[in-house]
Amino acid sequence: MAEDKKPGVPIGKQAPEEQKPEPPAPEAPPAPAQTEQAVIPGMEGPPAKENKVIDLSSVQPGAGQEKEGGHQEEPEKPRRGRRPKAKEAPAQGEKPKRKGHPPKSEKQAPGGGGAGRPARVPKQDKAAGPPAPAKEEAPPPPAPEQPPQPRDASRAEKEEIVYLDLSQLHPFQNHPFGVRDDVEMEGLVSSVKAGGVHQPALVRPREGGGYEIIAGHRRQRASELAGFRNMPCIVRNMTDDEAVLAMTDDNLRHRETILPSEKAAALRQQYEAIKHQGARGDGADVGKLSLDKVGERNSMSGKTVQRYIYLNDLVPELKQLMDGGKLSFTPAVEVSRIRPKHQKYIAVSIEGQQSSPSKAQAKKLREMDEKNQLNPDVIDAVLSQEKKKEDFDVIISSAELAQFFGKDKTPREMKDQIMALLGEWKEKQPPELGKGEKKVDREK
Repeated sequence: MAEDKKPGVPIGKQAPEEQKPEPPAPEAPPAPAQTEQAVIPGMEGPPAKENKVIDLSSVQPGAGQEKEGGHQEEPEKPRRGRRPKAKEAPAQGEKPKRKGHPPKSEKQAPGGGGAGRPARVPKQDKAAGPPAPAKEEAPPPPAPEQPPQPRDASRAEKEEIVYLDLSQLHPFQNHPFGVRDDVEMEGLVSSVKAGGVHQPALVRPREGGGYEIIAGHRRQRASELAGFRNMPCIVRNMTDDEAVLAMTDDNLRHRETILPSEKAAALRQQYEAIKHQGARGDGADVGKLSLDKVGERNSMSGKTVQRYIYLNDLVPELKQLMDGGKLSFTPAVEVSRIRPKHQKYIAVSIEGQQSSPSKAQAKKLREMDEKNQLNPDVIDAVLSQEKKKEDFDVIISSAELAQFFGKDKTPREMKDQIMALLGEWKEKQPPELGKGEKKVDREK
């Protein structure tokens, strides 16, 4: 190969006299600059001329390569790691690839892949999240639930309406509800005189003879005042617990006027009957479950039931003041936790001062009783103190709210609706009402 080389001409280039470029045509673009041709290992002689096909089949990979000076190049030892990429020789007339950014002429519009590269697929925005999965076919809607079949209301024992003499009817033992000859009784008497008793009373056989009234004490009194000798009744055999629950349910749900002491006694009887029947749990859990069950029967919470049961611990004098409206519900609950001898002093002080204790005063009396600091003089001193203006609670029973709201309404929804209606009512009031409110605010 050394003989073929011409002096002063580097390998891979032709002599100037052998390559005579023709002048470019005036209209044709300038010919590309002549580039150097790489020497392919194993090829003898000078590089081929332009547009000449080179047969590379005779070139064997790994053939001995000679360096300048005739020495044979030793094969490279294999290196560890990744195999090097084979470098391909550029075709004739093509510029060799350069490292780095491509020239401006090869750049394309956004989304293009450049010269010889496929167009890039735009990446999905990460904020958009993963691609939505293919929608699956919705399962068929479940079949509508069949309404429960109506139950049979008939009892195992045949019951008939019988007319019993009023002298054979006896009041329920420890009946918590009083029978008063008031305005309501006068209306009931007039109804009985006109058409008799429309709803039969419920009674059960009595050990000493006769019958014990479970539900119908006021109907029995109205029949007597109306001049009847007998009244329609249904005789049913019942246990003591069943009789208590039936008696309290009927009176708590149908009586128009119920005194606080009557309601307290009725709820305590219900609580004892349910607890005696057997509730799940042991120890204190029995009481909690029984209170909740009583609350469910009367549309109130178990805590409210417990507070009513506390009222049974009041002495008779304080019960009378509570039923007469001289002792409010919440202070009465606090006073009921005081020892009975001190409760009697409190009743005397309320009557003497003609002033009922506030919630704060009742709580203070209870705390002093627990510390053994209570006596008649201290009670008078506490009750004679000027009452501070306190936030008061307006209690509306669930039975009263049930007349205006359905059972699906929550307490929060009821409150929001009530406040909205009060707001509408206030806007319709005359301006004098607003002036009065401002005057009260200034006095505060």
